[in-house]
Amino acid sequence: MTMTESDRWSADLDLIRDAARQAGEVALGFFGQSPEVWWKNADQSPVSAADFAANDRLQAVLTAARPHYGWLSEETDDNPARLSTETVFVVDPIDGTRGFINGATNWCVSVAVVHRGAPVAGVLFAPALGEEFSAVIDGPAQKNGAAISVADHRPDDVFNIAASAEMVEKFEPEYRRLLSRVKHVPSLAYRLAMVADGRIDGTLVARNSHDWDLAAADLILSRAGGSLVQTDGSRLVYNRETVKHATLFAGGRSVIESLLAQARSG
Repeated sequence: MTMTESDRWSADLDLIRDAARQAGEVALGFFGQSPEVWWKNADQSPVSAADFAANDRLQAVLTAARPHYGWLSEETDDNPARLSTETVFVVDPIDGTRGFINGATNWCVSVAVVHRGAPVAGVLFAPALGEEFSAVIDGPAQKNGAAISVADHRPDDVFNIAASAEMVEKFEPEYRRLLSRVKHVPSLAYRLAMVADGRIDGTLVARNSHDWDLAAADLILSRAGGSLVQTDGSRLVYNRETVKHATLFAGGRSVIESLLAQARSG
Protein backbone atom coordinates (compact mmCIF):
# COMPACT_ATOMS: atom_id res chain seq x y z
CA MET A 1 0.00 0.00 0.00
CA THR A 2 1.35 3.41 -0.99
CA MET A 3 1.82 5.87 1.90
CA THR A 4 -0.17 9.08 1.47
CA GLU A 5 1.26 12.46 2.41
CA SER A 6 -1.06 12.51 5.42
CA ASP A 7 0.27 9.13 6.53
CA ARG A 8 3.81 10.39 6.08
CA TRP A 9 3.35 13.40 8.34
CA SER A 10 1.54 11.28 10.94
CA ALA A 11 4.47 8.87 10.95
CA ASP A 12 6.82 11.82 11.28
CA LEU A 13 4.79 13.13 14.23
CA ASP A 14 5.19 9.78 15.99
CA LEU A 15 8.91 9.90 15.31
CA ILE A 16 9.50 13.44 16.56
CA ARG A 17 7.27 12.86 19.60
CA ASP A 18 9.45 9.92 20.63
CA ALA A 19 12.63 11.89 19.95
CA ALA A 20 11.39 14.91 21.93
CA ARG A 21 10.51 12.71 24.88
CA GLN A 22 13.95 11.12 24.83
CA ALA A 23 15.67 14.51 24.60
CA GLY A 24 13.45 15.88 27.36
CA GLU A 25 14.44 13.07 29.69
CA VAL A 26 18.10 13.73 28.88
CA ALA A 27 17.68 17.44 29.66
CA LEU A 28 15.69 16.70 32.82
CA GLY A 29 18.69 14.80 34.14
CA PHE A 30 20.63 18.09 34.17
CA PHE A 31 17.77 20.22 35.53
CA GLY A 32 18.53 21.71 38.93
CA GLN A 33 22.02 20.20 38.84
CA SER A 34 23.94 23.39 37.88
CA PRO A 35 25.11 22.18 34.44
CA GLU A 36 28.12 23.81 32.85
CA VAL A 37 27.15 26.97 30.93
CA TRP A 38 28.82 28.83 28.09
CA TRP A 39 27.94 32.17 26.46
CA LYS A 40 27.50 32.54 22.72
CA ASN A 41 29.61 35.31 21.20
CA ALA A 42 26.96 36.39 18.69
CA ASP A 43 24.29 37.49 21.18
CA GLN A 44 25.63 36.54 24.61
CA SER A 45 22.82 34.04 25.10
CA PRO A 46 23.58 31.02 27.30
CA VAL A 47 23.99 27.42 26.22
CA SER A 48 24.41 24.60 28.72
CA ALA A 49 25.72 21.06 28.76
CA ALA A 50 22.05 20.01 28.85
CA ASP A 51 21.37 21.76 25.52
CA PHE A 52 24.20 19.90 23.83
CA ALA A 53 23.26 16.53 25.32
CA ALA A 54 19.61 16.91 24.30
CA ASN A 55 20.66 18.05 20.84
CA ASP A 56 22.90 14.99 20.43
CA ARG A 57 20.00 12.69 21.30
CA LEU A 58 17.64 14.43 18.87
CA GLN A 59 20.15 14.35 16.05
CA ALA A 60 21.02 10.71 16.59
CA VAL A 61 17.38 9.56 16.65
CA LEU A 62 16.01 11.75 13.87
CA THR A 63 18.79 11.64 11.30
CA ALA A 64 19.06 7.87 11.63
CA ALA A 65 15.33 7.51 10.92
CA ARG A 66 15.17 10.09 8.11
CA PRO A 67 18.69 10.46 6.64
CA HIS A 68 17.32 12.27 3.59
CA TYR A 69 15.81 15.11 5.66
CA GLY A 70 17.74 18.31 6.25
CA TRP A 71 18.75 19.45 9.72
CA LEU A 72 18.48 22.86 11.41
CA SER A 73 19.15 23.20 15.13
CA GLU A 74 20.09 26.06 17.41
CA GLU A 75 22.94 23.97 18.79
CA THR A 76 24.41 22.63 15.54
CA ASP A 77 26.53 24.60 13.07
CA ASP A 78 24.30 25.44 10.13
CA ASN A 79 24.80 23.35 7.01
CA PRO A 80 23.65 25.09 3.80
CA ALA A 81 22.81 21.66 2.39
CA ARG A 82 19.46 21.94 4.20
CA LEU A 83 18.40 24.54 1.61
CA SER A 84 18.40 21.91 -1.11
CA THR A 85 16.10 19.55 0.81
CA GLU A 86 12.30 19.73 0.58
CA THR A 87 11.88 18.46 4.13
CA VAL A 88 13.94 19.43 7.17
CA PHE A 89 13.94 18.85 10.93
CA VAL A 90 13.90 22.18 12.82
CA VAL A 91 14.77 21.75 16.49
CA ASP A 92 15.59 23.59 19.66
CA PRO A 93 16.82 21.06 22.22
CA ILE A 94 15.95 23.40 25.10
CA ASP A 95 13.84 26.45 24.35
CA GLY A 96 14.10 28.70 27.38
CA THR A 97 17.69 27.94 28.39
CA ARG A 98 17.91 30.99 30.66
CA GLY A 99 14.89 29.81 32.59
CA PHE A 100 16.21 26.24 32.64
CA ILE A 101 19.49 27.42 34.19
CA ASN A 102 17.62 29.51 36.77
CA GLY A 103 15.28 26.70 37.82
CA ALA A 104 12.12 27.74 35.93
CA THR A 105 10.03 24.76 34.86
CA ASN A 106 8.46 26.17 31.68
CA TRP A 107 11.23 25.21 29.25
CA CYS A 108 10.61 22.75 26.47
CA VAL A 109 12.09 20.64 23.72
CA SER A 110 10.85 21.91 20.35
CA VAL A 111 10.87 19.65 17.27
CA ALA A 112 9.23 20.32 13.91
CA VAL A 113 9.17 18.77 10.47
CA VAL A 114 9.14 21.53 7.85
CA HIS A 115 8.18 20.71 4.26
CA ARG A 116 8.58 23.25 1.46
CA GLY A 117 8.86 26.08 3.97
CA ALA A 118 5.87 25.19 6.17
CA PRO A 119 5.68 23.08 9.36
CA VAL A 120 3.73 19.83 8.87
CA ALA A 121 4.37 18.14 12.23
CA GLY A 122 5.37 19.66 15.54
CA VAL A 123 5.96 18.71 19.17
CA LEU A 124 6.74 20.75 22.27
CA PHE A 125 7.66 18.66 25.29
CA ALA A 126 7.97 20.31 28.71
CA PRO A 127 9.15 17.44 30.93
CA ALA A 128 9.46 19.47 34.14
CA LEU A 129 5.74 20.26 33.82
CA GLY A 130 4.62 16.92 32.41
CA GLU A 131 3.14 18.69 29.38
CA GLU A 132 3.31 17.74 25.71
CA PHE A 133 1.83 19.76 22.86
CA SER A 134 1.59 18.32 19.37
CA ALA A 135 0.00 18.80 15.98
CA VAL A 136 0.11 17.48 12.44
CA ILE A 137 -0.89 19.60 9.44
CA ASP A 138 -4.31 18.01 8.96
CA GLY A 139 -5.16 17.22 12.60
CA PRO A 140 -6.09 19.00 15.83
CA ALA A 141 -3.65 20.64 18.20
CA GLN A 142 -3.35 18.58 21.37
CA LYS A 143 -2.03 18.91 24.90
CA ASN A 144 -1.35 15.58 26.57
CA GLY A 145 -3.64 13.93 24.03
CA ALA A 146 -6.63 16.28 24.45
CA ALA A 147 -7.66 18.82 21.81
CA ILE A 148 -6.91 22.48 22.61
CA SER A 149 -8.01 25.78 21.11
CA VAL A 150 -7.24 29.47 21.44
CA ALA A 151 -9.34 31.61 23.76
CA ASP A 152 -12.69 32.95 22.53
CA HIS A 153 -12.11 36.68 22.69
CA ARG A 154 -14.25 39.71 21.84
CA PRO A 155 -12.48 42.76 20.37
CA ASP A 156 -13.44 45.14 23.20
CA ASP A 157 -12.49 42.79 26.06
CA VAL A 158 -9.34 43.35 28.09
CA PHE A 159 -6.96 40.61 27.02
CA ASN A 160 -3.95 38.96 28.59
CA ILE A 161 -0.85 39.37 26.50
CA ALA A 162 2.77 38.27 26.81
CA ALA A 163 4.91 41.15 25.61
CA SER A 164 7.72 43.37 26.77
CA ALA A 165 6.86 46.74 28.27
CA GLU A 166 8.89 48.36 25.48
CA MET A 167 6.69 46.81 22.78
CA VAL A 168 3.44 47.62 24.54
CA GLU A 169 4.46 51.24 25.13
CA LYS A 170 4.48 51.80 21.36
CA PHE A 171 0.69 51.45 21.32
CA GLU A 172 -1.71 54.34 21.90
CA PRO A 173 -2.48 54.99 25.61
CA GLU A 174 -6.19 54.32 25.08
CA TYR A 175 -5.42 50.96 23.53
CA ARG A 176 -2.97 49.98 26.26
CA ARG A 177 -5.86 50.00 28.72
CA LEU A 178 -7.21 46.94 26.91
CA LEU A 179 -4.00 45.01 27.56
CA SER A 180 -3.02 43.09 30.67
CA ARG A 181 0.60 41.96 30.54
CA VAL A 182 1.40 38.53 31.96
CA LYS A 183 4.56 37.52 33.76
CA HIS A 184 7.52 36.99 31.43
CA VAL A 185 7.78 33.49 29.97
CA PRO A 186 11.43 32.71 29.07
CA SER A 187 10.58 30.10 26.43
CA LEU A 188 9.07 31.64 23.30
CA ALA A 189 7.82 28.25 22.11
CA TYR A 190 6.06 27.62 25.44
CA ARG A 191 4.58 31.13 25.34
CA LEU A 192 3.01 30.35 21.96
CA ALA A 193 1.71 27.06 23.38
CA MET A 194 0.01 29.06 26.14
CA VAL A 195 -1.79 31.03 23.44
CA ALA A 196 -2.72 27.80 21.68
CA ASP A 197 -4.36 26.31 24.78
CA GLY A 198 -6.14 29.54 25.73
CA ARG A 199 -4.23 30.43 28.89
CA ILE A 200 -3.28 33.78 27.40
CA ASP A 201 -4.90 35.66 24.54
CA GLY A 202 -1.85 36.65 22.54
CA THR A 203 1.81 37.53 22.43
CA LEU A 204 4.12 39.95 20.68
CA VAL A 205 7.44 38.52 19.52
CA ALA A 206 10.40 40.88 19.29
CA ARG A 207 12.48 40.82 16.12
CA ASN A 208 15.30 38.29 15.70
CA SER A 209 13.47 35.16 16.83
CA HIS A 210 14.61 32.08 14.89
CA ASP A 211 13.08 29.17 13.00
CA TRP A 212 13.87 26.78 15.84
CA ASP A 213 12.00 28.96 18.37
CA LEU A 214 8.89 29.04 16.23
CA ALA A 215 8.28 26.21 13.77
CA ALA A 216 6.69 23.60 16.04
CA ALA A 217 4.73 26.15 18.08
CA ASP A 218 3.52 27.88 14.90
CA LEU A 219 1.86 24.70 13.67
CA ILE A 220 0.36 23.89 17.07
CA LEU A 221 -1.06 27.41 17.35
CA SER A 222 -2.45 27.25 13.81
CA ARG A 223 -4.19 23.93 14.41
CA ALA A 224 -5.62 25.36 17.65
CA GLY A 225 -7.36 28.09 15.66
CA GLY A 226 -4.79 30.86 16.03
CA SER A 227 -2.01 32.24 13.91
CA LEU A 228 1.52 33.63 14.04
CA VAL A 229 2.02 36.44 11.54
CA GLN A 230 4.26 39.26 10.44
CA THR A 231 3.24 42.93 10.51
CA ASP A 232 1.75 42.62 7.02
CA GLY A 233 -0.39 39.69 8.19
CA SER A 234 1.55 37.07 6.24
CA ARG A 235 2.55 33.68 7.61
CA LEU A 236 6.17 32.71 8.18
CA VAL A 237 8.31 30.78 5.72
CA TYR A 238 10.87 28.43 7.23
CA ASN A 239 14.13 26.88 6.05
CA ARG A 240 15.31 29.95 4.19
CA GLU A 241 18.91 31.12 4.00
CA THR A 242 18.20 33.48 6.87
CA VAL A 243 16.46 31.88 9.84
CA LYS A 244 15.72 35.13 11.71
CA HIS A 245 12.35 36.85 11.68
CA ALA A 246 10.99 40.37 12.14
CA THR A 247 8.45 41.43 14.77
CA LEU A 248 5.64 38.88 15.03
CA PHE A 249 2.09 38.73 16.42
CA ALA A 250 0.29 35.66 17.74
CA GLY A 251 -3.25 34.98 18.90
CA GLY A 252 -6.76 34.19 17.79
CA ARG A 253 -8.31 36.07 14.87
CA SER A 254 -9.78 39.02 16.79
CA VAL A 255 -6.62 39.50 18.85
CA ILE A 256 -4.40 39.39 15.76
CA GLU A 257 -6.62 41.88 13.91
CA SER A 258 -6.58 44.22 16.90
CA LEU A 259 -2.81 44.04 17.43
CA LEU A 260 -2.00 44.47 13.76
CA ALA A 261 -4.28 47.48 13.44
CA GLN A 262 -2.43 49.15 16.32
CA ALA A 263 1.00 48.20 15.01
CA ARG A 264 0.26 49.59 11.56
CA SER A 265 -1.11 52.86 12.95
CA GLY A 266 1.94 53.46 15.14
